[in-house]
Amino acid sequence: MLDQSTRTAILRLHEQRHGSRAIARALGVSRGAVREVLKAGTTAVPPLERAEKALPHKDDIVSLYTACKGNLVRVHEELAAAGIALSYQALTAFCRRHGIGEPPKKPAGSYHFAPGEEMQHDTSPHEAHIGGKKRKVQTASLVLCHSRLLFIQLYPTFNRFLCKLFLSDALHYIGAVCTRCMIDNTHVVVLHGTGKDMLPVPEMEAFAERLGFGFAAHEKGDANRSARVERPFHFIENNFLAGRSFTDWEHANREARLWCDKVNATFNHHLHASRRELFAAERAHCKPLPSWTPEVYALHQRIVDLEGYVSIHTNRYSAPYQLIGRQVEVRETKDRILIYHGPREVAAHHRVVDAADARVTAAEHRPPRGEGHKVRAQPPEELELVRVAPELGEYGRSIKHRRGVLALRGLLRLVREYPRAPLVAAIDTAQAYGLYDIARLERMVLRNIRRDYFTVGGSDE
Repeated sequence: MLDQSTRTAILRLHEQRHGSRAIARALGVSRGAVREVLKAGTTAVPPLERAEKALPHKDDIVSLYTACKGNLVRVHEELAAAGIALSYQALTAFCRRHGIGEPPKKPAGSYHFAPGEEMQHDTSPHEAHIGGKKRKVQTASLVLCHSRLLFIQLYPTFNRFLCKLFLSDALHYIGAVCTRCMIDNTHVVVLHGTGKDMLPVPEMEAFAERLGFGFAAHEKGDANRSARVERPFHFIENNFLAGRSFTDWEHANREARLWCDKVNATFNHHLHASRRELFAAERAHCKPLPSWTPEVYALHQRIVDLEGYVSIHTNRYSAPYQLIGRQVEVRETKDRILIYHGPREVAAHHRVVDAADARVTAAEHRPPRGEGHKVRAQPPEELELVRVAPELGEYGRSIKHRRGVLALRGLLRLVREYPRAPLVAAIDTAQAYGLYDIARLERMVLRNIRRDYFTVGGSDE
């Protein structure tokens, strides 16, 4: 079929009084084709009308597409079961031509960002070899939209504390701040809402305000809005993580920082410059970091257990044994676990990144060896009892053990107020029967005194 430009040339040559043979020879087409164009008298290409075998069954195909949940393989099977002879290729082509199950494609757009206008942050799950085994990791990334300057770090999980930690590290690595940070609608920053109606968590909003930027979320379904940060994840997985293994998380993040230095300094053919060179021009339009920013930490309230430890994410860190049973404040920073009792720091440990049921113990937090339990000094009542009545020492120790120092003080009063013989006799009886009640012991002493020291019923003659 002749295209529109050839048809235009045929009509123009015909107007110049050229014959069909000369026109066909000049344009390299058949004389029959020239005659058809001259007969039509128009440059419009006639539509190609061809009978579609599936057209009579269009309604059945549409209903089956809905019933089979968009699975064209099942639609083809149901059509065959109904006796409709139609190849699978013809079915899929028919659906494409008539827009069955395929929404019309929209033209792709592009976003242009002024220097210092926006940075984008997101995370993506990957697999990495850490500590001799393959592990699932969360790769956090921050990209400046104008210069494409990139910073990444790896974490075993991702929460608000780690988000603040990552953004703080990223912005100090870059050395400047863009006015807006674009995130997606499922991020840990989001409190509720999507797109323009998104409200960040107050904690994260205060953090961003301190560093001089604000959070924003793209509209739901508009993932291309954050393409600056989404696109490098494929590069990270197939370049940085490919073929690399790390001893621990610290090693992985050190290597990630070195990799970012290399990538940012490498010439990019798409950008016609390196990311560092573009950032040198962008930096003048960014906000400077505050002169001082407080260290990012997560706050925990804990009680020191009987073994002298506090637990953070299943890992246990020692505290001074004198604080057993007391409440302390634990600050979890990027690299350390700090334990505070009141306003004073009483312990500092290296932070274990993994939740591995680990124990971190400092030698100075354990009691010195060889001392054992300190023997309590004898109360003065016990010393006085042994001095004035040594034969009652064993009973006095029993009373102190069973009834306490107050009962021992009552026994010492009986020793001072009553004769020794009836008192010892009453104590022997009480000790034989396991009696340690001072009031009852005193009644027994009084009975002995009444029988031995007083005459009841006598008369004078």
